[in-house]
Amino acid sequence: MKEKTSDSGAFRTVIGGQALMEGLLMRGPKKQAIVINTASGQVIKEEELHLTKERYPVCGWPFIRGVVNFADSMVCGMKALMYSAELVEDVTEEQEKESKLDKWLNEKLGSEKAQKAVIAFSGVVGVAFAVLLFFLLPSWISEIFKPLIPNLFLRNLVEGVIRIIIFLVYIWLATRVKDIHRVFEYHGAEHKTIHCYEKGLELTLENVRPQPRQHPRCGTSFLIVVMIVSILVFSLVSLGWAEDLNVIARTLLRIVLLPVVVAISYEINRWAGRHDNLLSKAMAAPGKALQRLTVFEPDDEMIETGIKALTLVIPEEKGSDAW
Repeated sequence: MKEKTSDSGAFRTVIGGQALMEGLLMRGPKKQAIVINTASGQVIKEEELHLTKERYPVCGWPFIRGVVNFADSMVCGMKALMYSAELVEDVTEEQEKESKLDKWLNEKLGSEKAQKAVIAFSGVVGVAFAVLLFFLLPSWISEIFKPLIPNLFLRNLVEGVIRIIIFLVYIWLATRVKDIHRVFEYHGAEHKTIHCYEKGLELTLENVRPQPRQHPRCGTSFLIVVMIVSILVFSLVSLGWAEDLNVIARTLLRIVLLPVVVAISYEINRWAGRHDNLLSKAMAAPGKALQRLTVFEPDDEMIETGIKALTLVIPEEKGSDAW
C-alpha cells in the first residue's frame, strides 16, 4: 500500500527506544512510555523524565554527556527490561512463594528499596560481565600471541579483532534463543516506527510496515563504534611507555580508559546521526551492517505496539524533539 504523505516534513528526532520482552520502551524529551503485550491484555506505563543534565548542566557537556547518558540508559533499560519480564513470565506455584532472600530484603529495605537494590545489583553484574567478556578476555587471549607478536601496538590490534569476533559470536548465539529473537523483532518495530515519524508520515500500520529495519542512531551501532574506538584508544595509549606493563596493569588500564572510549564513541555516533554525507554514511555503515543480527522484521502487532509507545511520548510542542 502506498505511504500516506504529510505536510510536516522530514527531520531527525531525539526520541529513541528499546525492545523489551513482548513490548517496547520509548523515550521522548519529556516522558517515557512502556507498552507490553501480555496474555491478559496490553499494559501501558508512562513516566515523566527527570534528566541528570537538568540538575547538573555540566552533564550535558560534550564528552561528559556520553558517559552520563550511557549510564542513564543502562539503568533505565534494566528497569524496563525487568518490568517487562515480570509481566510476561509464567508464574508457577514455586515462583509465587516468596524466597528467603526476597523476604529478608523486603523486611530490611522495604519492597521499593529492595527492588532498587536488585536492579542495581543486576546492573553491576551486567556491566561487569560485559567488561570481562568484551574487554578483559580479549586482552588475556592476546597474551597468547606475545611470542609471535612482541610489538604491543600490533598486539593491541589483534586484541581488537578478537574483541569484535567475540562480540559478533555472542550476538549471533543470542539470536538463536527464541525469546531474544522476538525481542529483536520488537527492535525492528521500534526502528520502523521512528523512521515513519521522522519522515513526517502519519503513524499507521500501512505507513510503518514498509520502513527500513536499520536505523543510524541505533544502540547497536553505538556498540560497534565502541569496539572500533577501543582498538584505537588502547593501541595509541600503549605506545612506548606501556610496553613494560604486565597483563594485570594493562587490564586495569583498560578499565580506567573505558569511560574515555564511551565518551568518544558517543560523540562520533551523535555526529554521524546528525549529518547525512559520505563520511557520516561510512561511519554508520558498520553499525547498520551489525543490525542485520539484532533487528528483525516485526509482525503487525509489534508494529502497532511501536506506534502506541511512540505516540505517547511525542511532545505537544511540534519540533521540540528535533535532534
